[in-house]
Amino acid sequence: MKIAIGSDHGGFQLKETVKAYLNENGYDVEDLGCFSSESVDYPDFALKVAEKVASGEFEKGILMCGTGIGISISANKVKGIRAALCHDHLTASLAARHNNANILCMGGRTTGPETAKDIVDAWLNTPFEGGRHSRRLAKIAEMECKK
Repeated sequence: MKIAIGSDHGGFQLKETVKAYLNENGYDVEDLGCFSSESVDYPDFALKVAEKVASGEFEKGILMCGTGIGISISANKVKGIRAALCHDHLTASLAARHNNANILCMGGRTTGPETAKDIVDAWLNTPFEGGRHSRRLAKIAEMECKK
């Protein structure tokens, strides 16, 4: 599975931890930045990852900023993206199972490294349930087409 990963400065350290964890577990990961803890703007990195996922070049994306809030809001502005801010195993598994989230967001200042690894595992290893959830996702897709 190809995964695009990105962060701003607030999520940089957690991104490095998650990236190493994914590589250790055999995932094909491309880091789209940022590459240091120097201040940058999270929308820039959200856009890079979200466009790669929306285009189909990558199956999934993972984004981090200080809280995960700003970067998830930004990623969700890209058509076809369902970015979910997750804080634990349950929210990550439900984001996958019910929302078919294609981007996982976490907060570098709010999520510890071991919790982040558990969140990533839950999100990547939980299949989309379909059924009634597909109908709801279709409604979200319709909303994206309205002006």
